Amino acid sequence: MGVSNSKLSSRFSITDAKSLVKDLSKPNPMIYWIDFLCSINIGTLALLGMLRTELIFGVTGGQSWLVWSACFAVVSVAYMRSAMFIHELVHLPNQGFQGFRIAWNLMCGIPFLIPSFLYYPHVDHHRRKHYGTDRDGEYLDLSHRHPANLLLFTVAALVVPIAAFVRFAVMAPLSWVFPGFRAWVEKRASSMVVDIFYLRGDFGKEARRIMRLQEIACFVWCWALIVGAWQLSDLLSDTLLVQLYLVSVTLILINNVRTMGAHRWMGDGRELTFEEQLLDSVNYPYRAWITELWGPVGTRYHALHHLFPSVPYHNLGQAHRRLMDNLPADSLYRDTVRVSLIGAIWELWSRAHNRNQGQPPIVPPTEETDQAHAA
Repeated sequence: MGVSNSKLSSRFSITDAKSLVKDLSKPNPMIYWIDFLCSINIGTLALLGMLRTELIFGVTGGQSWLVWSACFAVVSVAYMRSAMFIHELVHLPNQGFQGFRIAWNLMCGIPFLIPSFLYYPHVDHHRRKHYGTDRDGEYLDLSHRHPANLLLFTVAALVVPIAAFVRFAVMAPLSWVFPGFRAWVEKRASSMVVDIFYLRGDFGKEARRIMRLQEIACFVWCWALIVGAWQLSDLLSDTLLVQLYLVSVTLILINNVRTMGAHRWMGDGRELTFEEQLLDSVNYPYRAWITELWGPVGTRYHALHHLFPSVPYHNLGQAHRRLMDNLPADSLYRDTVRVSLIGAIWELWSRAHNRNQGQPPIVPPTEETDQAHAA
């Protein structure tokens, strides 16, 4: 990645970093329950406001459009936060959080068509020997590809909701009948990843049982939506499915943009060292008033999460401050800090463009130069 491995390793001590945050690995169930329940319920109330704006708020014409837009914004923020708890489920211990997993799936995972089994392959993204290789479904060598791939990555949000609906409403029941098709669906259409060629591994008998149960629930929900949209069109809105589609596209679009800024994407398919993996990930600790909207539930601390996956989201801010206050001035960890998501994505675009033109790659800025540029 442009710097010798020996130089990188001399700038970071995992032992020193771990000693600073070792007491922050215990998740607080109360925080999870309160945060999630508040987010999902606020989002649902705002969704009702979207569907019945004129009746609930007593407005018409231009005012109705303004109120609808405000409700849409609240739905997007609240539902984005609710959905991102799927990331925490992978890292939470089984003991003490089984009820939370069930509640999340019933209230969010199933209705959003993102049941938790889709995210089991996330563990491959954290395996040292898998990160950035073809065994990592959450990684693409975007810095080495044509920059047009970034646009494709973004506009994919238009297709994903339809693909998810087809996956559970049509492909799931067919896979229950045809064993050969079932094997294809499990390997190629059962993972929430960015690499469409990723092949899902076998997570065991219990994981397959959970997959089947969650598939059945999603299948029932898909057809209930179709019937409900027809039966309840007068009570709710004759554009129910259209509005749900718009919400879905918005959530996926936000997440796709967030994902583009979560890494520098400088891997080229080879196995990266620990230090290279750390440097390839990004933290956005500043401007919480905006970064928490597009990077909720700890996802704005992506580099820190890769460093210590067991630290729960509600402790990541404190962990980051400790590391920044106590690690040496030349610590590699400081190079993971960025201020602007748009700035990071622009640099990704520039790196891809320069490589495509045969020009030298852009060297990622340090925290100091990034802050100066933002100012």
